[in-house]
Amino acid sequence: MAAPSVSLSPLLSAPGGFIAGQWVRDTVRHFSVRNPATGERLARLPAMGAREAEAAVAAADEAMRRPVVPAEIRADWLMKIAGLLAEHREDLARIITLEQGKPLEEARVEVDYGAGFFRFFGERLQEWGEGTARGNPLAPHRLPGTKGKIRGCTWTVHHRPAGVAALITPWNFPLAMLAKKMAAALGAGCALVAKPSELTPLTTVALWKLLEGIGLPRGQANLLLGAPEAIGGALCRDERVRLLSFTGSTAVGRLLYRQSAGTLKRLALELGGNAPFLVFEDADVEAAVDALMANKFRCAGQTCVCTNRVYLHRRIHAPFVEALAERVRALKVGNGMEPGVQIGPLINREGFRKVATHVADALRRGAKRVVGSAPKIPRGDWGFFFPPTVLTGVTPQMRAFREETFGPVISIFAFASETEALREANGTPYGLAAYTFTQDAGRAERVAAALRFGHVALNSGTGPTPEAPFGGFKQSGFGREGGLEGLLEFCESQTVASAG
Repeated sequence: MAAPSVSLSPLLSAPGGFIAGQWVRDTVRHFSVRNPATGERLARLPAMGAREAEAAVAAADEAMRRPVVPAEIRADWLMKIAGLLAEHREDLARIITLEQGKPLEEARVEVDYGAGFFRFFGERLQEWGEGTARGNPLAPHRLPGTKGKIRGCTWTVHHRPAGVAALITPWNFPLAMLAKKMAAALGAGCALVAKPSELTPLTTVALWKLLEGIGLPRGQANLLLGAPEAIGGALCRDERVRLLSFTGSTAVGRLLYRQSAGTLKRLALELGGNAPFLVFEDADVEAAVDALMANKFRCAGQTCVCTNRVYLHRRIHAPFVEALAERVRALKVGNGMEPGVQIGPLINREGFRKVATHVADALRRGAKRVVGSAPKIPRGDWGFFFPPTVLTGVTPQMRAFREETFGPVISIFAFASETEALREANGTPYGLAAYTFTQDAGRAERVAAALRFGHVALNSGTGPTPEAPFGGFKQSGFGREGGLEGLLEFCESQTVASAG
């Protein structure tokens, strides 16, 4: 097996997949991972397919046939993983930046965020082991009834592992997106099969190298690498896979939904977004600009929860745009490994073209480019740096309204009333995240209740946190990650009625 062409990390000395407790490095086909900023080849990996997927599911299924590992041991796994992520923070962040392109400081934050999910679920499991004395709903608990009984029986609710879980994750947050799913799956007692994006698999390989030292049973955590079509299809068709958790586009989510119908497996889908950012006339403009900058340009705008449509009340439109434009012009674009860089490259040519098409469509239909310049498409397959752009005069007829741009472009709409703002914000089939700025407490409450989005931030641009459930409405999917709900996604509720 060829070693990486550049020195990445001891964690990637011999990268490969992982099935039934063994590294898999020799396959008929292989694929390369390249730095999206420079084109440098980082590693050559085995391209797995349906055969390896079947072996990984078989290993996970065998693990599920053993007695359920006690909650306190599962908690120990999760806490150890959180500790290892903290210990290897710098190494993992460097791998993330090299294969994904985001600035190194953002990559460090991603490692911390991912560790938070393992830590949160580990702490919840420690409470689970203490039973119902502290009112923990995850522990087996009896239903209240007359003298402790209903219909002559004592009724107890248990939360059992759902079964083999398939985890399919995207390229924009190669550690964090997996951590959300993996921490909950292991915490619930599920054996898992993970499939990271073929664009950014090295962070996951590094994580699996760390897992070798925490004592997971054989087959508890399996890793598949390669193109999604053969692997994803095999996981969907296999009836032994009882739950599939996926983060990605709505189009792919629909495909997985159809492919899983024959086996009636449970799905948890975090799909596309089209986040509105509403700024009312009474808002703190400076605070709103700060929040928008932090929210929008993270990962070069390539996040499902970053703002896609900015709605400004006409009274504060001019000062907001002026303040925003000054901040956006100062952003530094470049290789994420270089000091001071705030925006890295887009992931590939397809993503670059989509962003460029949205900007061109808006300009053709009458929008004005306040900040930014015409993008230059590189000749090679890397270095897709898109200039940070601010557009005003955007209307619902433009693609930037209907579709998720997924790039460093701020599209600004003007509105005159709360009713208009809500109508336009909700005028999308997606419903993942939304943001609202107002100093009127009554309005904040009304707007939050009216917005059809799974995550609503008031006077803040913050996104998900391990402690709270996160997921979408409408075509942004269903199921939740984080919070108690995230753990229960990987559990089946079983009611036991005991006579006597």
